[in-house]
Amino acid sequence: MQITIIGIYDKKPQFSAEQQTAIAETRLFAGGKRHYELIKRWLPENACWVDITVPLSNFLDKVKKTGENWLVFASGDPLFFGIGNTLKRELPDANFVFYPVFNSLQLLAHRFGINYGEFKTVSLTGRDWHAFDKALLHGEKRLAILTDRKNTPATIAQRMLEFGYNNYRMLYGHRLGGENERIAELSLQDAATFPFSHPNCFFLEMTEDRIPRKGIPETEFEILEGRPKMITKMAIRMLTLAALELHNKKVFWDVGACTGSVSIEARLHFPDVKVVAFEKRKESLEIIKKNARKFQTPGIQLFIGDYAEMDKANQEQPDAVFLGGYGGKLEVILNDVNAHLLHGGIIVFNSVSEQSENSFLCWANKNNYQLRIQQKLAVDEHNPISILAIKKQ
Repeated sequence: MQITIIGIYDKKPQFSAEQQTAIAETRLFAGGKRHYELIKRWLPENACWVDITVPLSNFLDKVKKTGENWLVFASGDPLFFGIGNTLKRELPDANFVFYPVFNSLQLLAHRFGINYGEFKTVSLTGRDWHAFDKALLHGEKRLAILTDRKNTPATIAQRMLEFGYNNYRMLYGHRLGGENERIAELSLQDAATFPFSHPNCFFLEMTEDRIPRKGIPETEFEILEGRPKMITKMAIRMLTLAALELHNKKVFWDVGACTGSVSIEARLHFPDVKVVAFEKRKESLEIIKKNARKFQTPGIQLFIGDYAEMDKANQEQPDAVFLGGYGGKLEVILNDVNAHLLHGGIIVFNSVSEQSENSFLCWANKNNYQLRIQQKLAVDEHNPISILAIKKQ
């Protein structure tokens, strides 16, 4: 099977002689609805056209079942976050022929006369926020963004402003390479309400060298009303993060997040790690959200309710867990954590009493966990805290 993929712009194409021959000799064609309107006059009389729509499984099943040659039309470069990569992955035995043109970001860079090689590309086309949030937290000065109908430039600008990332300008373009092309330089405030048209893409360029703070004093967090001591002190928080070994982890669960201080600090220090916070108190929902916005920390997944009763089947398994609260159900929660924690994963517990420390260590020993850290630390006039870290064997 041969898959030929021709990249086109957002205007009626002028195909080379080689491309015209490939079209004339093919029966099965595919592309977006927009592509069809641009190229339909070139198709042979016996052509069979399939629209490529989300989910892609319907289109991919048809390609696999036919066993025939296909010609696919794509926007720009099909190997730049495009359909070419998907088809190569799904059809590893097929023979591929590519005819690329400039991708949309390259065209936009030429319109503004900028060096696009300096911009880190992040695709939000059918993807979650993790890679984009990570780039912001890392303080990337130049970003190139691919969008879709859900993650629009306005939605993205609004998210940036919500978390205090107002120190960027946007270089925007839509329908690039076509008759209805438009470009604009925008502030994020203007971008949040700009009348965008699809398809589009944009560059973000930092206008002020500023990245989020790390190592936040506990006095700066919003806390539960009447519970001033219910927050992990900064010194304890830093040691806890070190004990979790997040530098080589992928998914971190914060069980009993309370004000979100540990989740926020983990996200700031380790942007590559996915952070999931669980908290029983309903009043903590707005407190954690407010703290996340205050300290420029997007991307924390937050679940409110009794951790032991939550369905976690669709959650990515953690390789690091901090037990910040257990509501009198230490063993129950540890058993549940153990059922989800990956082998080699770390559990950290900050004990305020000898009884809870002994219970935690007893459970660890019974479940064949290796003790990694057992250290007492006192902050100012507060009672000593035992930082305990165990590793799943």
